[in-house]
This record gives sequence, C-alpha cells and structure tokens, in this order.
Amino acid sequence: MAGRILLDTNAIIAIIAKDAAVAATLASFQAGLVSAVSMGELYYGAEKSARKQANLLTLERFSQTVRILPCGKPTAVVYGQLKHQLAAKGRPIPDNDLWIAAVAVQHGLALISRDAHFDAVSGLTRVAW
Repeated sequence: MAGRILLDTNAIIAIIAKDAAVAATLASFQAGLVSAVSMGELYYGAEKSARKQANLLTLERFSQTVRILPCGKPTAVVYGQLKHQLAAKGRPIPDNDLWIAAVAVQHGLALISRDAHFDAVSGLTRVAW
C-alpha cells in the first residue's frame, strides 16, 4: 500500500502510546491524516483524565505533526448518505465514527482502525493492525 490514510481515534491513541504494531502498519503509507472529530474525541478524553495537563500537552504536540481534516458541507452530504445506507442495512454505527468514515470517504482515504463496524461502510477500506 501507499498514499495517505486517515487515522481513527484508536490508532492515534496507539501512535501516542508508541505501539509498534500500528507504527509498522503505517510505515507503508506516505502520510497519516486526522479528522477534526477524532481530535475532539481525544481532547474530551484529555479533559476528563487524571493527567489532564500532560495529556493536553501531548495532544498539542501530536496535532503539530499531522494534517487535521475539517468537516464541512461536503462531509455532511457524505455523512447523510452513509447514515441512510447503514440504517437501510440495519447496521448503524456510532455517530462520531460515522463522521470519521464520512471524512475518509469524502477524501478517498483508507481508515486505520481496530473497529470492525467500519467494514459495513460502503466505499470505505479499513486497515487493521
């Protein structure tokens, strides 16, 4: 594989924790991108953690090393289509994950994640580690 890949929140956590398996998987890609939704999930986790200041600092440092993709109207259109498709199949996924999937589909990116429910999303390739 080559090219760019979107990092799911669980992949970002693994990267920050210096997980060798996720690093090995990412080595075959040129760049890892992050959705604003994942950053929001991470900042929420930092805010509620016992090590709030240290975790916020870690996120600030991490965010300077990646490109963060926003959610705009094009993302919202894809989100609506995907949510409808998944509802029709009876396979809904959590809303934040659906937003992350919409960003990946919008930009034609694979998604690195351990969450198998992404496999139900049409037009999305999930890369596990």
